[in-house]
Amino acid sequence: MTHKILSLICGACIITSSLSAAYLDKETADRIKRNTDSIIAKDLTTKQLIFAKDEQKINQPASLTKIMTAILAIESGRMNDVVTITREMIQVEPTKANLRVGEKFYLRDLVKAAMVMSANDAAMSIGVFLGDGDVDKFVLQMNKKAKAIGMKNTNFTNPCGFDSSNFGNHYSTALDLLTLSEYAIKNSNFNEMAKLKRHDFRALNTKRSYAAYTHNKLLNNYKYAVGIKTGYTQKAGPCLIARAKNGNKDILVVMLNSEHRWNDIRTIFEDVLPDITEPKAEPQKAAVPLKSKKKTAAGKKKAQKIA
Repeated sequence: MTHKILSLICGACIITSSLSAAYLDKETADRIKRNTDSIIAKDLTTKQLIFAKDEQKINQPASLTKIMTAILAIESGRMNDVVTITREMIQVEPTKANLRVGEKFYLRDLVKAAMVMSANDAAMSIGVFLGDGDVDKFVLQMNKKAKAIGMKNTNFTNPCGFDSSNFGNHYSTALDLLTLSEYAIKNSNFNEMAKLKRHDFRALNTKRSYAAYTHNKLLNNYKYAVGIKTGYTQKAGPCLIARAKNGNKDILVVMLNSEHRWNDIRTIFEDVLPDITEPKAEPQKAAVPLKSKKKTAAGKKKAQKIA
């Protein structure tokens, strides 16, 4: 099959502008292309790009943004610092861990809550704390880091991943998010967080308990999955950065505005990582504090707006 090729200066890489039939049959490839606004997949073992579609198209990254938030926190060397929650930190949209003003947490617990359950109050707390009380200073760090690692078409305006319509010109591309992910997974601490199914933690002063459950269905239902991050807003649509490892294969995929992300990512992995025996799917659990009050049905629906 003849493929249209887009030559791009990216180390020694050549990125194909269509899904490769070497990995997926044409019918399957065409379906995934229809379902996904932009996508890019890479074999990390061989360092070769498997396929891509509109990988340089500007998109809303939603909570995939939190990968940058997390790696900056890890690299700050302050993971054992204590963060006191302020009103500014919790005045964000759902999904939230429902942190309370005055509670104290280790920074490491907030980073895990931001990565595992995509808690926006945890992510904002990280930004305000590492920005020395000014989240805009942390955003400057985010954009400085983005440029330093080669993200050429990205601009961050907040540590959570809120849409541009509400928080300025916040955007990225599938290619840039692949670059960010490749950078982040070089850090062992990040990798441990990226594959967590659950994180339990407590406020240091009130002893109030929290349980953060992952939104990543692959981690519960696909034995070769090792991360990394989900994302969703109404404007961004369903987003996913997924990684799976089996034998000498290590595959990383970025999907933006992907209508059927879970089915399509499994199709990709099952094709690229053959001879897989899948465990039975498990039901997803909601991410809520252990001792929080019961929410109304309307409240639960609202809490799923941003994940």
